Amino acid sequence: MHIAIVGNIGAGKTTLTELLAKNYGWDPLYEAVDNNPYLEDFYSDMKRWSFNLQIYFLNARYRQIIDIQKSGHNIIQDRTIYEDAYIFAENLHDMGLMTTRDYENYAAIFENITEFIKPPDLLIYLKASVPTLVNNIQRRGREYESGIRLDYLSKLNDKYDKWIKGYKLGKLLIIDKDNIDFANNTEDLGTIVQLVERELNGLF
Repeated sequence: MHIAIVGNIGAGKTTLTELLAKNYGWDPLYEAVDNNPYLEDFYSDMKRWSFNLQIYFLNARYRQIIDIQKSGHNIIQDRTIYEDAYIFAENLHDMGLMTTRDYENYAAIFENITEFIKPPDLLIYLKASVPTLVNNIQRRGREYESGIRLDYLSKLNDKYDKWIKGYKLGKLLIIDKDNIDFANNTEDLGTIVQLVERELNGLF
Protein backbone atom coordinates (compact mmCIF):
# COMPACT_ATOMS: atom_id res chain seq x y z
CA MET A 1 0.00 0.00 0.00
CA HIS A 2 1.28 3.44 -0.95
CA ILE A 3 -0.21 6.63 0.51
CA ALA A 4 1.19 9.99 -0.66
CA ILE A 5 0.65 13.31 1.10
CA VAL A 6 0.67 16.46 -1.03
CA GLY A 7 0.29 20.18 -0.38
CA ASN A 8 1.96 23.57 -0.53
CA ILE A 9 5.13 24.59 1.36
CA GLY A 10 4.24 24.65 5.06
CA ALA A 11 0.96 22.68 4.75
CA GLY A 12 2.10 20.02 7.25
CA LYS A 13 3.00 17.13 4.93
CA THR A 14 6.03 15.93 6.90
CA THR A 15 4.18 16.03 10.22
CA LEU A 16 1.21 14.05 8.87
CA THR A 17 3.56 11.57 7.17
CA GLU A 18 5.26 10.96 10.51
CA LEU A 19 1.99 10.63 12.47
CA LEU A 20 0.30 8.27 9.99
CA ALA A 21 3.43 6.12 9.64
CA LYS A 22 3.54 5.77 13.44
CA ASN A 23 -0.20 5.01 13.60
CA TYR A 24 -0.08 2.26 10.96
CA GLY A 25 3.45 1.01 11.59
CA TRP A 26 4.31 1.74 7.96
CA ASP A 27 7.54 3.12 6.48
CA PRO A 28 7.68 6.93 6.15
CA LEU A 29 9.42 8.36 3.11
CA TYR A 30 10.38 12.01 3.57
CA GLU A 31 11.28 14.70 1.08
CA ALA A 32 15.06 15.16 1.08
CA VAL A 33 15.09 18.89 1.83
CA ASP A 34 18.13 19.21 4.06
CA ASN A 35 20.47 17.45 1.61
CA ASN A 36 19.31 19.35 -1.47
CA PRO A 37 22.35 21.19 -2.92
CA TYR A 38 20.23 23.68 -4.90
CA LEU A 39 17.54 24.93 -2.49
CA GLU A 40 19.45 27.78 -0.89
CA ASP A 41 20.73 29.03 -4.24
CA PHE A 42 17.25 28.74 -5.72
CA TYR A 43 15.63 30.94 -3.08
CA SER A 44 18.41 33.51 -3.61
CA ASP A 45 18.11 33.53 -7.43
CA MET A 46 15.09 31.58 -8.69
CA LYS A 47 15.60 32.34 -12.38
CA ARG A 48 19.19 31.09 -12.43
CA TRP A 49 18.61 27.89 -10.47
CA SER A 50 15.01 26.84 -11.26
CA PHE A 51 15.83 24.24 -13.92
CA ASN A 52 18.66 22.70 -11.87
CA LEU A 53 16.43 22.45 -8.80
CA GLN A 54 13.53 20.84 -10.67
CA ILE A 55 15.77 18.27 -12.38
CA TYR A 56 17.29 17.40 -9.00
CA PHE A 57 13.81 16.89 -7.50
CA LEU A 58 12.61 14.88 -10.50
CA ASN A 59 15.56 12.52 -10.31
CA ALA A 60 15.33 12.12 -6.51
CA ARG A 61 11.58 11.50 -6.61
CA TYR A 62 11.89 8.96 -9.44
CA ARG A 63 14.49 7.08 -7.41
CA GLN A 64 12.10 7.10 -4.44
CA ILE A 65 9.24 5.63 -6.48
CA ILE A 66 11.43 2.86 -7.91
CA ASP A 67 12.53 2.02 -4.34
CA ILE A 68 8.89 1.97 -3.19
CA GLN A 69 7.88 -0.38 -6.00
CA LYS A 70 10.82 -2.71 -5.33
CA SER A 71 10.44 -2.76 -1.52
CA GLY A 72 7.00 -4.36 -1.28
CA HIS A 73 6.49 -2.36 1.97
CA ASN A 74 3.55 -0.21 2.99
CA ILE A 75 4.70 3.40 2.51
CA ILE A 76 3.57 6.87 3.53
CA GLN A 77 5.27 9.38 1.19
CA ASP A 78 5.86 13.09 1.80
CA ARG A 79 5.22 14.85 -1.57
CA THR A 80 5.06 13.27 -5.05
CA ILE A 81 6.72 13.43 -8.44
CA TYR A 82 3.50 14.87 -9.91
CA GLU A 83 3.79 18.06 -7.87
CA ASP A 84 7.24 18.73 -9.32
CA ALA A 85 5.77 18.94 -12.82
CA TYR A 86 2.18 20.17 -12.41
CA ILE A 87 2.82 22.62 -9.58
CA PHE A 88 6.41 23.82 -9.22
CA ALA A 89 7.91 23.61 -12.71
CA GLU A 90 4.74 24.88 -14.38
CA ASN A 91 4.50 27.76 -11.91
CA LEU A 92 8.15 28.73 -12.40
CA HIS A 93 7.55 28.84 -16.15
CA ASP A 94 4.35 30.90 -15.72
CA MET A 95 6.21 33.41 -13.53
CA GLY A 96 9.02 33.79 -16.07
CA LEU A 97 11.48 32.10 -13.72
CA MET A 98 12.12 29.15 -16.06
CA THR A 99 12.63 29.60 -19.81
CA THR A 100 10.24 27.91 -22.23
CA ARG A 101 13.15 25.88 -23.61
CA ASP A 102 14.06 24.55 -20.15
CA TYR A 103 10.41 23.95 -19.23
CA GLU A 104 9.70 21.94 -22.38
CA ASN A 105 12.87 19.91 -21.83
CA TYR A 106 11.83 19.25 -18.23
CA ALA A 107 8.24 18.33 -19.22
CA ALA A 108 9.48 15.84 -21.82
CA ILE A 109 11.71 14.12 -19.23
CA PHE A 110 8.78 14.00 -16.78
CA GLU A 111 6.46 12.42 -19.38
CA ASN A 112 9.06 9.75 -20.18
CA ILE A 113 9.64 8.95 -16.50
CA THR A 114 5.97 8.68 -15.50
CA GLU A 115 5.36 5.92 -18.06
CA PHE A 116 7.34 3.62 -15.76
CA ILE A 117 5.76 4.40 -12.38
CA LYS A 118 2.62 3.41 -10.53
CA PRO A 119 0.60 6.21 -8.88
CA PRO A 120 -0.17 6.05 -5.13
CA ASP A 121 -3.17 4.03 -3.92
CA LEU A 122 -4.38 7.06 -1.96
CA LEU A 123 -3.45 10.73 -2.39
CA ILE A 124 -4.05 13.01 0.62
CA TYR A 125 -4.16 16.73 -0.23
CA LEU A 126 -3.57 19.17 2.64
CA LYS A 127 -5.41 22.28 1.46
CA ALA A 128 -4.24 25.40 3.32
CA SER A 129 -4.69 29.17 2.93
CA VAL A 130 -1.64 31.43 2.57
CA PRO A 131 -1.87 32.73 6.21
CA THR A 132 -1.82 29.14 7.51
CA LEU A 133 1.19 28.33 5.30
CA VAL A 134 3.06 31.46 6.44
CA ASN A 135 2.43 30.68 10.12
CA ASN A 136 3.81 27.16 9.68
CA ILE A 137 6.82 28.33 7.66
CA GLN A 138 7.70 30.95 10.29
CA ARG A 139 7.25 28.44 13.12
CA ARG A 140 9.73 25.93 11.69
CA GLY A 141 12.27 28.70 10.99
CA ARG A 142 14.20 27.35 8.00
CA GLU A 143 16.49 30.21 6.99
CA TYR A 144 16.30 29.58 3.24
CA GLU A 145 12.46 29.76 3.40
CA SER A 146 12.40 33.20 5.03
CA GLY A 147 12.40 34.97 1.66
CA ILE A 148 9.46 33.08 0.12
CA ARG A 149 7.04 35.62 -1.33
CA LEU A 150 3.31 35.60 -0.60
CA ASP A 151 2.45 35.79 -4.29
CA TYR A 152 4.59 32.69 -4.87
CA LEU A 153 2.65 30.72 -2.22
CA SER A 154 -0.63 32.01 -3.61
CA LYS A 155 0.22 30.95 -7.18
CA LEU A 156 1.25 27.51 -5.92
CA ASN A 157 -2.11 27.18 -4.15
CA ASP A 158 -3.88 27.97 -7.43
CA LYS A 159 -1.84 25.28 -9.19
CA TYR A 160 -2.63 22.72 -6.48
CA ASP A 161 -6.36 23.43 -6.70
CA LYS A 162 -6.30 23.06 -10.50
CA TRP A 163 -4.29 19.82 -10.37
CA ILE A 164 -6.40 18.25 -7.61
CA LYS A 165 -9.63 19.16 -9.43
CA GLY A 166 -8.48 17.10 -12.42
CA TYR A 167 -6.75 14.28 -10.48
CA LYS A 168 -7.86 10.88 -11.83
CA LEU A 169 -4.92 8.56 -11.06
CA GLY A 170 -6.39 7.00 -7.90
CA LYS A 171 -8.27 7.63 -4.67
CA LEU A 172 -8.17 11.18 -3.29
CA LEU A 173 -8.76 12.60 0.20
CA ILE A 174 -8.84 16.41 0.70
CA ILE A 175 -8.18 17.77 4.21
CA ASP A 176 -8.87 21.42 5.08
CA LYS A 177 -5.72 22.34 7.01
CA ASP A 178 -7.12 25.72 8.10
CA ASN A 179 -9.70 23.96 10.30
CA ILE A 180 -7.83 20.90 11.55
CA ASP A 181 -4.73 20.68 13.75
CA PHE A 182 -3.52 17.07 13.64
CA ALA A 183 -0.09 18.06 15.04
CA ASN A 184 -1.44 19.24 18.40
CA ASN A 185 -4.94 17.76 18.65
CA THR A 186 -5.31 13.98 18.98
CA GLU A 187 -9.03 14.18 18.14
CA ASP A 188 -8.23 15.88 14.83
CA LEU A 189 -5.64 13.20 14.07
CA GLY A 190 -8.23 10.55 14.92
CA THR A 191 -10.64 12.14 12.43
CA ILE A 192 -8.01 11.93 9.69
CA VAL A 193 -7.24 8.29 10.52
CA GLN A 194 -10.96 7.49 10.23
CA LEU A 195 -11.14 9.21 6.84
CA VAL A 196 -8.04 7.33 5.65
CA GLU A 197 -9.50 4.03 6.90
CA ARG A 198 -12.68 4.69 4.93
CA GLU A 199 -10.68 5.26 1.74
CA LEU A 200 -8.32 2.32 2.30
CA ASN A 201 -11.11 -0.15 3.06
CA GLY A 202 -12.61 0.70 -0.29
CA LEU A 203 -9.36 -0.38 -1.99
CA PHE A 204 -9.67 -4.04 -1.15
